Amino acid sequence: MAELRHSASMISRAAAAAASSSSPVKRDDESSSAKLLFTSSSPRSPSPSSFDVDSDVKKDHYRSSSPFLHSRSLLSALSSSHRKFLIGIFSFLLFLSVVFLPSLWSRLSKPYLCYKEGITLHCPRVKEAPSLWENPHASTISWKPCAERRGGGVSDRLHENKTTGYIFIHAEGGLNQQRIAICNAVAVAKIMNATLILPVLKQDQIWKDKTCFEDIFDVDHFIEYLKDDVSIVRDIPDWFTDKTELFTSIKRTVKNIPKYAPAQFYIDNVLPRVKEKKIMSLKPFVDRLGYDNVPPEINRLRCRVNYHALKFLPEIEEMANLLASRMRNRTSSPNPYMALHLRFEKGMVGLSFCDFVGTREEKAMMAAYRQKEWPRRYKNGSHLWQLALQKRKEGRCPLEPGEVAVILRAMGYPKETQIYVASGQVYGGQNRMAPLRNMFPNLVTKEELASKQELDSFRKHVTSLAALDFLVCLKSNVFVMTHGGNFAKLIIGARRYMGHQLKSIKPDKGIMSKLFGDPYMGWASFVEDVVITHQTRTGLPEATFPNYDLWENPLTPCMCRA
Repeated sequence: MAELRHSASMISRAAAAAASSSSPVKRDDESSSAKLLFTSSSPRSPSPSSFDVDSDVKKDHYRSSSPFLHSRSLLSALSSSHRKFLIGIFSFLLFLSVVFLPSLWSRLSKPYLCYKEGITLHCPRVKEAPSLWENPHASTISWKPCAERRGGGVSDRLHENKTTGYIFIHAEGGLNQQRIAICNAVAVAKIMNATLILPVLKQDQIWKDKTCFEDIFDVDHFIEYLKDDVSIVRDIPDWFTDKTELFTSIKRTVKNIPKYAPAQFYIDNVLPRVKEKKIMSLKPFVDRLGYDNVPPEINRLRCRVNYHALKFLPEIEEMANLLASRMRNRTSSPNPYMALHLRFEKGMVGLSFCDFVGTREEKAMMAAYRQKEWPRRYKNGSHLWQLALQKRKEGRCPLEPGEVAVILRAMGYPKETQIYVASGQVYGGQNRMAPLRNMFPNLVTKEELASKQELDSFRKHVTSLAALDFLVCLKSNVFVMTHGGNFAKLIIGARRYMGHQLKSIKPDKGIMSKLFGDPYMGWASFVEDVVITHQTRTGLPEATFPNYDLWENPLTPCMCRA
């Protein structure tokens, strides 16, 4: 009945509109013209006075009896004012176009770029339907890499004979922290016009790995690619005989470099000592160069080192390509795959000082482990519960495997999704991994993709295995991080530099902790909140500073408008 009433109402309204439009008021545009009779004048010659009077009468009669000429004079007056009016409008429109056209053109040709307002990220709207495996097409055609070496460029580095001196660094930590240190070392050498001695990869206290630069990276390509930027030598010069002094003597070490130091600090404080001693060691060198307090060309040079000069050895690249190919062909037809960087090793769980689900026995063992490894932070343990709650609210705790599974399912990834897992030994073993494996059974690691014989040659160096994980994650269709760290940061940054096409999901752990802690939230509401929260957290174009460092987002200094 409601539909009938609605239809009747629509029909009556349509009929009324038709009636009003079919009976317009007619206007009669016909006009009658009067016939005018002209009489001939008297044959006698008029007097001057009679001529003037008769002439005036004739003029008045002529004006009144000539409507055509009268309207013509009116038209000329109207057309003159009309022209002035049109010229005025045209001038106004021209003024508006001069003022607003550049702004309009810049808006139309503006590249795809997101911006932050508080903690909210706003991105340009697109007509494309959301995709599980790719970012919007608009974001992939707006920016292009521009940190590569220019072909046929003129070298602006000093000759080795004219160098201000030599600098030497130990690249500490794991593979990715070492990578960042190498990029910073090249940049510092450029700032001071110094010669860089090939960095030494220092043995890491956790990984216990003895690896040389040439065991991981292509040294020849590294030196050749940067030859027009910085002078790099493979070893300490022969004329410096006491090489052990460089490793041990405090006279040969610059130790007072603050974290994220500006370029000017090196010019004012380090360069004079390099000039004086000719060879100096910079130690420690972790995060000893800032981002927004150095010239743009120095940041661009760091990108050139990271994305173009630092290449893994060919055998590492080939093995990574083989693993990525196997991931894409695990089903009957070619399939996309996801790479998951799962940070839930015992060391990471302990260092986070967060509380996780587990038995009393597990919690007691973790408390003892933390007390042994970090006694100053542990103290008597009474404050740790409150600290753990606070860190979880702030989103500073690693995501558990089960939490990751729920988030991915809420985003819409099906059970059949092929997932490559890059991680160390997960704390809690198979029991901890069970929820993730139940929801996504197609989980594989490099050990499951490759035979023991294929991986044996890479087991000599832990960093070689880490390099394989790095490259397979880099080549994936979707990359998902679960906690911060240099590995995830460098992967996301490299995928952005490659064109923003491949999704790199960075879960909002603060919001997720609130959603997981709400006992009254239904699945539909949870899914909606997860999708909305992560629509823009996929590695889209966004200005580098001040929200990101260079390694996670190289856009502002290292990419150009396409």
